[in-house]
Amino acid sequence: MKPGQILVADHNGVYIIKMLGDVRLTLCISFDQFIDAMFKSENFTSVLFDLSDAEAIDSTTLGLMAKISILGQERCGIVPVILASNPSIQRILQTMGFGDIFTIVDKLDAPMLSAQPLNCVNCDEQEVKEKVLEAHKILMGLNASNADTFRNLVNMLENC
Repeated sequence: MKPGQILVADHNGVYIIKMLGDVRLTLCISFDQFIDAMFKSENFTSVLFDLSDAEAIDSTTLGLMAKISILGQERCGIVPVILASNPSIQRILQTMGFGDIFTIVDKLDAPMLSAQPLNCVNCDEQEVKEKVLEAHKILMGLNASNADTFRNLVNMLENC
């Protein structure tokens, strides 16, 4: 698998988030900082995730994606779109309950525009732990299956 990378772009308020390769928690602080900046942007209107070149996405990243959908719906009334053509990625999204909080498609009529790499921010272990905990609590809130799956991890992180 290729190492993970997240590319981002703002096209007149439509934020494109493209994930490549094996996307892991090493990018969680940078991704969360991008999320904060995106929602502070005056021209923010919607979000499109392009997962067509993603090989794997860890649960922390999925939790941050869910955060975007939840905040987007609460603050702006938008439901983000996910482009996912890989059957294994589609299966993960459905298992996690993303069909309830995203519009998931397997192709787009318009071509994707260019995006820039999200730079990896150096962070300490405590910051990463807090983001991992936040992301998994979000996932747990999506459905009972996720709550069962991530309960032990969340309990462990809260107690260490």
